[in-house]
Amino acid sequence: MALVAGVDIGSLTAKAVVIDSATHEILGDALAPTGHRPPAAGEQVLRQALQEADVSLDNIDRLVATGYGRASIQAAGQRFTEISCLAAGIHHLLPEVRTAVDIGGQDSKVITLDETGCAEGFVLNDRCAAGTGRFLEVMAEALGVEIAQLGRLSLQAEQPAQFSSTCTVFAESELVGMLAEGKSRENIAAGLSGVVAHQVAALMSQLRYRPPFALVGGVAQNQGVCAALEELLETDVRVPDQPQMVCALGAALMGIRTL
Repeated sequence: MALVAGVDIGSLTAKAVVIDSATHEILGDALAPTGHRPPAAGEQVLRQALQEADVSLDNIDRLVATGYGRASIQAAGQRFTEISCLAAGIHHLLPEVRTAVDIGGQDSKVITLDETGCAEGFVLNDRCAAGTGRFLEVMAEALGVEIAQLGRLSLQAEQPAQFSSTCTVFAESELVGMLAEGKSRENIAAGLSGVVAHQVAALMSQLRYRPPFALVGGVAQNQGVCAALEELLETDVRVPDQPQMVCALGAALMGIRTL
């Protein structure tokens, strides 16, 4: 049995998976904050994934790294871009998907896929916090709630608040004003979900996208953003069981191809 590990070091979190190359079964996985030391975070999640799989690094036939911190994994035999790994991971989990949206902590990406799972095109937003997890973190703090609560709150809204700005600084100022006016947290949370969804839709408009759609990354766990995006696209948006692990899984799958 050949084993392959994939490590994805993102701006906010590091992820790792260990899979069986024959069955593609995930034997172990782990996730941890990247913090200020990406190499240490990568080593930590890899160690945890190996422990869960009950194997050592010596048992790994191929170690693949991806993410912005991929160069920091010294033991990696291969390195691939997030685009390639995201495409491989999505196609494995949801082969019917033709457009994948990845909303991470500090950037967002849209990738279009062909029938074989290869990326046809992509567009990236890494220069503005709007439409990313960081935007929602700042807004959750201003709203006085945990970020994990935002999605649930937005689904309880009666009339989503309307934000005039997508800039994080100005939107935060608007939010404070809404609270002073007595607007409910639920309606404000729904408005924030709408801001992210509209930013993603604007990013998607730069590509010739088509359904079915998938949403991955940390923000995919926010039910409000998913619902808002579905409303804009007027169709279902699929979310894998572990949306944050897709790139790490894709990295491992890319490694299998070269065994």
